[in-house]
Amino acid sequence: MFRTVLLSRLASILYRLLSVTWRVRVIEDPLFVGRREAGLPTLLAHWHGDELAVLHLVSRLHLATMTSTSSDGQIIDYVIRRLGGVTSRGSSTRGGIVALKGLLRLGKTGRPISMAVDGPKGPLHQVKSGVFEISRLLDAPIFPVGVFCTSVFVFKKSWNKAILPCPFSRITIIFGEPLGPVSKRADPRSSELAERLSLSLDNAKQQALKFIAVP
Repeated sequence: MFRTVLLSRLASILYRLLSVTWRVRVIEDPLFVGRREAGLPTLLAHWHGDELAVLHLVSRLHLATMTSTSSDGQIIDYVIRRLGGVTSRGSSTRGGIVALKGLLRLGKTGRPISMAVDGPKGPLHQVKSGVFEISRLLDAPIFPVGVFCTSVFVFKKSWNKAILPCPFSRITIIFGEPLGPVSKRADPRSSELAERLSLSLDNAKQQALKFIAVP
């Protein structure tokens, strides 16, 4: 327990120090800006592996997200809260339903929800149904988030191959064209929905790559 607390605080300090050196460009969709200002539910969808770059948005947008009950999850939970975000904790095996209900409550307050859509355990870059279920329940559009960094460290031993932007890296985070709220009659497990979001996420990443070249 003490070790996890110590690592959590150390991770928070290191992330803050590292992020100060980054040159970050965030390109938000006008619809997202309008909904956030109006306090309406919104969903940000990203791939696993990009979460350490997306963390930069937490303090800017006061994001809400779900974190794991594992020791690693406790560390990231602490960092998110220190950055000004809010979390609902759970996993696919422990407390998942409770955590989902907590996330829905946070979304209803107007907090934008951020989700890695190929989680919690992959396979990598295969969209799961959770994001569509939340969209349906909150009547919220889904904004695909594309990330590109000029220099990164890759955690090759992690299943999600997470990237951490290197010091002084240039980062572009772009919100792509949103998918409309999933209707009450739609099946959240639809392969068509998953394919649409997957393509939108890949397109958003390509847009981020193009913008990184712009000074």
